[in-house]
Amino acid sequence: MTTFQSFEDIKAWQEGRILTRTIRAICKRAAVRRDFAFIDQITRASRSICANIAEGHDTTTNAEFVTFLGYAKRSCAEVQSHLYDALDEKYIEKDELRSLLNQARKICSMLAKLMQYLRNTDLPSRTAAIHK
Repeated sequence: MTTFQSFEDIKAWQEGRILTRTIRAICKRAAVRRDFAFIDQITRASRSICANIAEGHDTTTNAEFVTFLGYAKRSCAEVQSHLYDALDEKYIEKDELRSLLNQARKICSMLAKLMQYLRNTDLPSRTAAIHK
């Protein structure tokens, strides 16, 4: 059985953190710094990936955890959409878009697999299983 002692142990959270740092670096570029709406939207979405994984980890049932992982997955999809906007605004180049989309898709895939695992693991209480 896979258990996580902390949300920091979850690979999707670790990858989400890397993606967020990369997006924050893009937002510091001269061409982007003035686009406050874009910065707000994409950074909120990227931060939400990790935040929802962490919040979900703190729930007591797999069903609750899956719900929060679903929120994280949707935030990841939102980031992907904003990345196309970044390309259209010439904030990033096509090769950078491809790399970032691959990273976001990897996170989405990791989240989907974790969600499926949790759905197939019949535990009435996750905290009881983790602390055994």
